[in-house]
Amino acid sequence: MIVRTRHVAEVRELLGAFPVVAVLGARQVGKTTLSRDIAAAWPGPVTTFDLEDPVDQARLIDGARTLRGLKGLVVIDEIQRAPALFPLLRVLADRADQPARFLILGSAAPDVRQQGSESLAGRLAAYRLDGLGLDEVGAGAWRPLWNRGGSPRSFLAATDAASARWRREFVATFLERDAPQLGITVPAPTLRRFWTMLAHWHGQVWNAAAFGEAFGVSGHAVRRYIEALVSTFVVRQLQPWHENVGKRQVKSPKIYISDSGLLHTLLGLGNPEAVFSHPVVGASWEGFALQSVVAHLRARPEECFFWRTHGGAEMDLLVVRGTQRRGFEFKLSEAPAPTASMRIALDDLRLERIDVVHAGARSWEMGDRLRAVSIERLLDDLEPLGE
Repeated sequence: MIVRTRHVAEVRELLGAFPVVAVLGARQVGKTTLSRDIAAAWPGPVTTFDLEDPVDQARLIDGARTLRGLKGLVVIDEIQRAPALFPLLRVLADRADQPARFLILGSAAPDVRQQGSESLAGRLAAYRLDGLGLDEVGAGAWRPLWNRGGSPRSFLAATDAASARWRREFVATFLERDAPQLGITVPAPTLRRFWTMLAHWHGQVWNAAAFGEAFGVSGHAVRRYIEALVSTFVVRQLQPWHENVGKRQVKSPKIYISDSGLLHTLLGLGNPEAVFSHPVVGASWEGFALQSVVAHLRARPEECFFWRTHGGAEMDLLVVRGTQRRGFEFKLSEAPAPTASMRIALDDLRLERIDVVHAGARSWEMGDRLRAVSIERLLDDLEPLGE
């Protein structure tokens, strides 16, 4: 078991500042375990409700009576299953003495965020929890983390075969049970086929018309399918950056399967050898390294972009915070070299620097504002963002 110390500390800090904190993330990413670690160290009473448990559902039928008298920390897991609780949480959060703090956990972003913005504006802080990162498993373990993904049970499995089996079961359970419970009405076979096609599209610029034609459905249906997978955190969209640089720029998002282990499972790649022999290996590496950088920098989704012109210049990841602009490229090669595209991006985007994250063992300077950064050295060599 890996105690996710940084996340525990950050959520506890939010609980000190907000009466309600929502931890959002995909299924089996560790939300419940994180809440238990927070509860174990809580100085006062703790009450937990799991809304997948019929007993706890019954306890909250009369939520006002049940929750009003509680003190200390109140944990409500799978909050999206009880949207009627949000107006009540607003009333409880506004009590003058604030006898309780509420930690709510959810697996479907729009439900929780919409309810939170409507009922808990100014009272709720949202915290996204992704899978295990390099800072939690150690940068030296990047290979199994890339192959297995960040879901704790997948990463900690005894063997690659056991990890692959767990991920296959996760995909089946998500499609057949979890997705319908989260309000997704797309039939499981259709959603599986769509998700698998997205895996082949991993790391590419989204083209709804082309994808809909290939899948054999309307553009409206395609948008509905992808919104369902994005809302449950199993697919990630990276938005394009565009500004007046005198060039035609791509304005559609890039699509990634959020977890590299799930990507490999959807493509039928059960071991590292299969991954390395598959055409998607470069795109898989890009998604994994991108997520590792975003997690290390603690960059928020609204700070992360990619950039591409119709003339061929591009940047895999652009992180913008205030006046800071940092660019990142991701190369599976152990000896990346500067490119003309990097030079164009440095000048057109006015970047502080570009870091090229690669699979080799060392980092080195490649030129003015250009550096190669080893994935094994990322935690030491990549400076944090300023606030």
